Amino acid sequence: MSHGTAMSKMAPILHLDDVSKSYGGVPAVSNVSIDVRPGEIVGFLGPNGAGKTTSLRMALGYVKPDSGRVSLFGGQPGEAAFGRVGFLPEERGLYKKQTAREAIAHMARLNGMKKREAFTTADDLLERYGLGDAKRKKNKDMSKGMAQKVQLLSAIAHDPEFYILDEPFSGLDPVNQQVLESMVREIAARGRTILFSTHVMEHAERLCDRILLMSRGRKVFDGTVEQALDHAPRRVIMASENSGLGEVVRPFAEDMDRRDDGALDLLLKREAQTPDILERCVEAGVRLTRFEPIRATLHEAFVALVGEDVRADLEADAAADLTGEAA
Repeated sequence: MSHGTAMSKMAPILHLDDVSKSYGGVPAVSNVSIDVRPGEIVGFLGPNGAGKTTSLRMALGYVKPDSGRVSLFGGQPGEAAFGRVGFLPEERGLYKKQTAREAIAHMARLNGMKKREAFTTADDLLERYGLGDAKRKKNKDMSKGMAQKVQLLSAIAHDPEFYILDEPFSGLDPVNQQVLESMVREIAARGRTILFSTHVMEHAERLCDRILLMSRGRKVFDGTVEQALDHAPRRVIMASENSGLGEVVRPFAEDMDRRDDGALDLLLKREAQTPDILERCVEAGVRLTRFEPIRATLHEAFVALVGEDVRADLEADAAADLTGEAA
């Protein structure tokens, strides 16, 4: 039995059943159903304002749905699940006068850890993730990136079963994003379950067993990365010694552009198959010097699933991340 098949037969840790939530009559989440099973890394994707944070807050019991049902560890979300969940909220916040080790130990103790163990764990985590020199630095004196890592360590210090991370990569520079990806993999390697929201598709492509795509309060896709990529437009770059390549392959192309290097960039029709293209070139006596299928991206799949009207939202989020990166 495959890992994915085994997980699909387990009872979900988190179950959202047709939940909806509005604020002031404006829908934030509409009829969303989600299952997260033990051992999964699930990416919860979509532009800012798609309904991800509201969904996560309903999952934790911080917000009550207007309709639908939420189950966490088989029961109502709330106090019964404290200590079993590690939550990193989108709104970052640490007590400014606490040191890094105090902040981590404080959260560990709130989640049931004894004082001595909490401080030992805090020191170990700070050393392991390259912050040993900063453990006695006050949070108000830290860079944004350093403070964000301390807050993440605060969420994982009590070694919970289930991690809910809301936009954990937002505001981090590329180096710290890589550190965080490594942390996620280490957590998953211990058999823990992770649900993280993000509007940066590349993190989900590298990390996730499964992805949930949200757009304007609705779930538009639930499946593996490869299943999502099946919805993306397919492209192939071609070049030939002969003239007339464009006319030969035009029946297979939805769109076609000439690149600066002279090659053709074909956006394939959904029914077009690459073996048929190659066969047509042979029949026409076209001698190819380049035939390069281009792997689709999750960003392209998302746009294909929800339409061009969200492309601007995603691009605006990406630009905001670049201008707001932390050291």
